[in-house]
Amino acid sequence: MIKTFRDLLVWQKAMFFVTEVYKITKKFPQEENFGLTSQIRRSAISIPSNIAEGFGREGIGDYLRFLNIGMASLFELQTQLEISCNLEYISKPKFEELYESTREIERMLSSLIRKIKEKR
Repeated sequence: MIKTFRDLLVWQKAMFFVTEVYKITKKFPQEENFGLTSQIRRSAISIPSNIAEGFGREGIGDYLRFLNIGMASLFELQTQLEISCNLEYISKPKFEELYESTREIERMLSSLIRKIKEKR
């Protein structure tokens, strides 16, 4: 039974992923601290944050809006990780591992959005 946003598996996975992102971006070049590193971290943080904020809203419409913002942040993050791979800040195998994790979160978030829409 879902009593709080912390009970949502998608939120839990997104939270774990934020930690992974911080560990990986810690190794990025110093000159990226205010560029790609910052942008990747903000995108990653935005995903569980928007899931939580939407959960706390009163209406289903607001909840869906915040879940969709979280999804958009996830797509932004996928793009930034690919850029990081292209710049060789992360290896191709690491990128593929990270990308698959984002795809799992994407599928879970899509499913949550679909289920909430069905309840309307």
